[in-house]
Amino acid sequence: MSAIVIIPSRYGSTRFPGKPLCHLLGKPLIQHVCERAKKAKYVKDVFVATDNELIYNTVEGFGGKAIMTSDKHRSGSDRIAEAVSIIHNSLFKIQDSDIIVNVQGDEPMTMPEMIDGVIRLMDDERAEIGTLAKRIQNASEVADPNIVKVVFNAEGFALYFSRAPIPYHRDIFKDTGYRIQDSEMQKISMFKHIGIYAFKKYALLKFSSLSPTKLEEIEKLEQLRALENGFSIKVKETAFETIGVDTPMDLERVTKCLSTSL
Repeated sequence: MSAIVIIPSRYGSTRFPGKPLCHLLGKPLIQHVCERAKKAKYVKDVFVATDNELIYNTVEGFGGKAIMTSDKHRSGSDRIAEAVSIIHNSLFKIQDSDIIVNVQGDEPMTMPEMIDGVIRLMDDERAEIGTLAKRIQNASEVADPNIVKVVFNAEGFALYFSRAPIPYHRDIFKDTGYRIQDSEMQKISMFKHIGIYAFKKYALLKFSSLSPTKLEEIEKLEQLRALENGFSIKVKETAFETIGVDTPMDLERVTKCLSTSL
């Protein structure tokens, strides 16, 4: 099995403009993401899909591969779908059997093992999309709407994603609301979604052609568009933690984490 990693990266973040180019331990943030993706053993190539010439030139400058895409895309998945078409029409062909992996361009702590793990989910012929989840251990994350939760069935297929605390632990939450202590988290079985995706090529192209759905617009979660349209999403539990860089403060947190791991 082989996979292509495509990293969507845009300059115009509302909270942190230009963050892909911000330096992290002497390198642009986007370079850290590329270098980790290249270390995954099932990945045969890595591309950055961007709408910005500065990002394009930076990626090419450190020896990466960049693709210019439209600045009209609503989501990273749409940007990746355009990149797939561009790559397929170039000398580098994407085969129908190839897996397309969406690695977030603002998560430099994404481990190669996470990428390989989500690729291996595609061994299941029933799986059209694969993603990761991590057991929640911090009580502050239970009610945090910025932490997306996922529930899945006995075979690992996603049933629902939500910003709300799911599943609702009635015996625990009925008296406390969602105010619990870290020491009580062993009573809770709840998983947060880690936003890395593997797509079978046909599934990505079909998904990107679909209009936003009702649940997607309510929760502002594009993976609900996939579920509402009948796609099967397989979920793998991971032990790895990631920190997305949405603000300069997040960049400081990631810098500290990576510095201590060196």
